[in-house]
Amino acid sequence: MEEYSYFDEDPKKGWGFISAFAALMLFTIMGLGIDVDEYLQHEYLQIPRWYFFVIFSIDVLMMTGLVLMFFYRKIGIFMFPALLVLHFFMHNYYLSTFLYTDVTNLFLFTGFGMLAIIPKWKFFR
Repeated sequence: MEEYSYFDEDPKKGWGFISAFAALMLFTIMGLGIDVDEYLQHEYLQIPRWYFFVIFSIDVLMMTGLVLMFFYRKIGIFMFPALLVLHFFMHNYYLSTFLYTDVTNLFLFTGFGMLAIIPKWKFFR
C-alpha cells in the first residue's frame, strides 16, 4: 500500500513561504524602528545605555534567525521565537511598554510555523 503524505515534497520555497517570511521580517524591522526611536529619546526617557547594547543585539540576532530559517536551518526556528519573547519581556520589564509588534510577530511566527515550516521540516538541517 502506498504511503500518503499531506505535506509538500518539494524543497522549493513557494509564495506562501516567502510572504510569511517577508511579514516576519517586516514586523522585526518595525520592532527595530521602535528601539531606534527609544534610543533617540534615551536621555528624555532616562533609559540606561547598556539597555540599547542588549536590545539591538537581540534585534540583530532575531533577523539572523529569520535568515537562517529562510535557508532551512533548524537553529533559526528555535532562536527566533526565544529572542522574540526575550525582546518583548525586556521592553515590558525595563520600559513598561507592551509592544504589539512583538505580539503580532509571535502570532505570525505561529502561523508561519503551521503553514510553512512544518510541511518542509524534513528539508531543514
